[in-house]
Amino acid sequence: MDIREVLAQNLRKNRRAQGLSQEELAHRADIDRTYISALERCVYAAGIDVVDRLARVLGMEAADLLQRPKEEATKTKRSGK
Repeated sequence: MDIREVLAQNLRKNRRAQGLSQEELAHRADIDRTYISALERCVYAAGIDVVDRLARVLGMEAADLLQRPKEEATKTKRSGK
């Protein structure tokens, strides 16, 4: 799983867990809704400032949005990638 997919998965999971629509998240982070959609579909790579704004709105650290799922991190370490 590449870093765009990690961000997309974590962003979608955390946004939904908080009951936020893409539109509401975009509004709170002062980002266009279509950009949120594109991030969740891995169309764009987000800049560090955008990751930070999204994380703040979601009440988490930016690093948390970039954290690979446990099973994926274990596979990556074993394969040496």
